[in-house]
Amino acid sequence: MPILVTEDETELYYRDWGTGTPVVLIHGWPLNGDMWEKQASFLVESGYRVITYDRRGFGRSDQPWDGYNYDTFASDLNDLIEELELSNAALVGFSMGGGEVVRYLSTYGSARVSKAVLISAVTPFLLKTADNPTGVDAEVFDKIGQQIREDRPAFLNDFGPKFYGRSVLNHTVSEPVLEWTLTMALTSTLRPTLAAAVAWSTTDFRAEMAQITTPVLIIHGTGDATVPIDASGRESLKRLPNATLIEYEDAPHGLFLTATERLNNDLLQFLDGAAVLQQPVPVLEAGYPREVPEPIVP
Repeated sequence: MPILVTEDETELYYRDWGTGTPVVLIHGWPLNGDMWEKQASFLVESGYRVITYDRRGFGRSDQPWDGYNYDTFASDLNDLIEELELSNAALVGFSMGGGEVVRYLSTYGSARVSKAVLISAVTPFLLKTADNPTGVDAEVFDKIGQQIREDRPAFLNDFGPKFYGRSVLNHTVSEPVLEWTLTMALTSTLRPTLAAAVAWSTTDFRAEMAQITTPVLIIHGTGDATVPIDASGRESLKRLPNATLIEYEDAPHGLFLTATERLNNDLLQFLDGAAVLQQPVPVLEAGYPREVPEPIVP
């Protein structure tokens, strides 16, 4: 199977399908590159070259003790892009994968990247602080860490339905999908699961986002109970100079499966270079522009 050896000699598993303009799909926590199967197949069939990979500590990649921070994650992504000699690429990050997209662009620039997509992403800063009042209380993340330490499989089993917004009355995904999601999550172990959670819950991307002029499409569900849109998608729109936000009404976190057709079509439209309709943010804080930005045409 294809293996990339990173700068610190960590082995990362990846897939490289199709031909054409490259699209790198970066998975969320606590899953692996397999989560993208519907998007990857669709985009390859639509004429794109699609690369997915398992983040260090997850899936079929190595599980070193160290390196679970966004500088290292972005370095791993850069190693992959350089190894495959990608150019004019699109970076698509889901959930914690949005952090890789932002840190890569702010650190390595856009010489090899033409556009980016943040889906249900943790950017710009999830932790609630005095200057980040829309964030999530630290106690919530502390409780997650405690539950993972006490019984990681049980936590992950309970996490799946919340991830997809599945309830007794609202079967957004099937039971087999929940089982598949749990299987992906269980390929990791305690150390990477915990350390990566600390990274996505505490890393502050706010300052660096202002430097990124690459066209960015933000997609986020208004019903996301895992990464609330007010703390993430809407805040990212305010901070990225060249961004468009599409809100999926009532959609949960895992919209790559709960809104597959819509997401695939929105991705394809953006990748093909068509204008994407800008959506207004319901409440803008003082100091931010009141005008709705024009649609971006990558």
